Amino acid sequence: MIRFILADLRRFKGGALAVIVLIALSVALSVTVTLQERAVRLGSARAAEKFDLVVGAAGSETQLALSAVFLQPSPLPLMSGSVLAKLSEDPRVEFAAPVGFGDSADGHPVVGTTSKLVSALSPKLAEGAMFARLGEAVIGADVRKPVGAEIKPMHGGADEGGHTHTELIYTVSGRMAPTGTAWDRAILVPIRAVWQLHGMEGEAAHDHDHAAGGLATVAAAEHEHAEEQEHEAHIDPAAAIDEHFDAETPGLPAVLVKPKTVADAYRLRQEYRGETTLAVFPAEVLTRLYATLGDARSLLLAIAIGTQVIVIAAILLVTIMHIGTRQKQIGALRAFGAPARAVVAIVWGELFLLFLAGFGLGIVLGYGAAQLISASLTATTAVRMPVEFAREDISLAVWFGILAVLISIIPALSALRLSPARALRA
Repeated sequence: MIRFILADLRRFKGGALAVIVLIALSVALSVTVTLQERAVRLGSARAAEKFDLVVGAAGSETQLALSAVFLQPSPLPLMSGSVLAKLSEDPRVEFAAPVGFGDSADGHPVVGTTSKLVSALSPKLAEGAMFARLGEAVIGADVRKPVGAEIKPMHGGADEGGHTHTELIYTVSGRMAPTGTAWDRAILVPIRAVWQLHGMEGEAAHDHDHAAGGLATVAAAEHEHAEEQEHEAHIDPAAAIDEHFDAETPGLPAVLVKPKTVADAYRLRQEYRGETTLAVFPAEVLTRLYATLGDARSLLLAIAIGTQVIVIAAILLVTIMHIGTRQKQIGALRAFGAPARAVVAIVWGELFLLFLAGFGLGIVLGYGAAQLISASLTATTAVRMPVEFAREDISLAVWFGILAVLISIIPALSALRLSPARALRA
């Protein structure tokens, strides 16, 4: 019987191929949406798990988390540098690392921070050593520069057309191991080098307007450049770094905090959620984003399911019409004594095999599309987005198999309505 079914499908290979492609495309849409949503969720969650608590100025929680954790450019408001000093001395804090944005080099963000944050992201460097002087930098795993290379920072992002800083050239001292986060594309330098580069070292922490031009992600406007030139001074790249902070610390867009315990994390978050500061758990912010993402996924899946219903209806219509053109063949089978169950099995088997072939091809196409999308997003954000099948996908596959079995019965049963004599006269 299988041989007969395969021979019959070869006779109508053009129509069979069209049915397989239709089923594959509809299944691929569902698979792509499901796998890509899961990849974004898993990738962003794994990237955020390295950061327990983020403290910044009062404002948008989402903007603070995306800028500090995922290094997305945005003009964050600055908080007093005294907050960093207080957090650094808090016995509940394992370490508090400032982050300063605003410069870039060769398309990579230059982030001012401390050696403690670098060690937290990459406990063991892939090569080289930790920065120990103002003119040294540690690069992320995806920054294509060798140890010993020079880095000339430019004010603003690469697409903003800012001026290149000439008073300090960084030298790559080490490279981090891959972290699977946006920090793989970053260039990490001592925070005090960034402050000095923008004329902020030694200023009072209340000078926020000028600080925002140097640290927050701001366009390099001409009047800001003129202000910076007034503060520029000689910077000694060989000077040892100082990671002690006090009340005179310049303003900061964000501080990444590693609490000692979970209880300390919740107490700190509560304490720093006030009129002037904001403390957030990046994981909580992502959860709210997932809810929005889940709504979009539900809409896309609904569209995919609607597409599949239309495809199945079209396939049933074409199959029933195809059976009508095969009346003589079916009549001959019945006339030569083929039992009704054999006729049903042949018609059902042909359609079921088409469903299985389309389903298999759809999974391959969907998986490949999700891989391409994830690769594109990873190249843009440096966040690894794993495309993985999950246990719940098995139940969906089972339901599709059951649906294919049931749908294939409809045209098979319609073939029994033809009497052998009438079929042969058709």
